Amino acid sequence: MDHDRDIDALGLLCPLPVLKAQKVLAGMAPGAVLRLRATDAMSWIDVPHFCAEAGHDLLSAEDAEGVKTYLIRKRSN
Repeated sequence: MDHDRDIDALGLLCPLPVLKAQKVLAGMAPGAVLRLRATDAMSWIDVPHFCAEAGHDLLSAEDAEGVKTYLIRKRSN
């Protein structure tokens, strides 16, 4: 799936991947898609929780050899 912005959070530990996503999403247009890549195992829990709490749509979450890739659609205002 295409995405509008990309965050490389490889090697960063909790809560940094979610904090980076939160900051970037704040500057994106409603409906835009962010791709977040992280290696922190806790992101598997933190990212879906963040999306649910903030009202963003978690379009996909994949884990390939320890690299977790998330596609997040910014909520409509």
